[in-house]
Amino acid sequence: MNFETLLVEPSAEGFAMLVLNRPDKLNTLSIALRQEMAAAIAALEADANVRVLILTGAGGAFTAGLDLDEWAAPGVVAAGAYEHDAVEALQRFSGPVIGAINGLAITGGVELALACDVLIALTEARFADTHVQVGLLPGWGGSVRMARRIGLHRAKELALTGRFLGAEEALNWGFVNRVVAPDRLRPEAEAMARQMLAGVPEALVAYKRLLDDEAGLTMTDALRLERAASLANNTPVGRAEIDARLTPLRRRKR
Repeated sequence: MNFETLLVEPSAEGFAMLVLNRPDKLNTLSIALRQEMAAAIAALEADANVRVLILTGAGGAFTAGLDLDEWAAPGVVAAGAYEHDAVEALQRFSGPVIGAINGLAITGGVELALACDVLIALTEARFADTHVQVGLLPGWGGSVRMARRIGLHRAKELALTGRFLGAEEALNWGFVNRVVAPDRLRPEAEAMARQMLAGVPEALVAYKRLLDDEAGLTMTDALRLERAASLANNTPVGRAEIDARLTPLRRRKR
């Protein structure tokens, strides 16, 4: 896979590294990059040999969000954010996604980071949600995920001030899973990918989906969903019957 704004580095071990590659532009999410990202993720999802994805950036930034040079383009609303949704593209990968945060993650970059399943940040990484500073509201799920990740009051502090959150503070707040030295970022991400790959492939996907599906439910509904999913996976009960049980619970979450 050859792209102008991305690097795709598959490993024979079962994971792939997807690198946002516009370092001179702080890896800003141009329309072209988001189009290539959707194509790359679709190809990786279709590849049975790729079961874990590591997302990172080239240079000193993860991504500084949308490319502001495209905001004024004729006929383009919000730099094409809704037509070319980077988070939606990322979620089409059914396996675990590890975010290796190699530097700045700003606004849309925070939204993209929060859409990863696990976050490993280097010590110099910094996060800032600056939507308020430019008069915008998030549209890729950032406000929802941030509040669920770190709690409503901390999410309000970051969203309403736009201040930078350093790596150690992000770790203390539960915003990221781990903080590592710069030379350890890729090795740590790859080591975690190998740990995940030690599991049964189908279970890896199913457990991720179960956790995501449970996240917005009440405790009672989440327990029911878990039992139904467990029956579908662990017993020879017909999958059509189990899917019929799961659908109402998933709809209720939304």
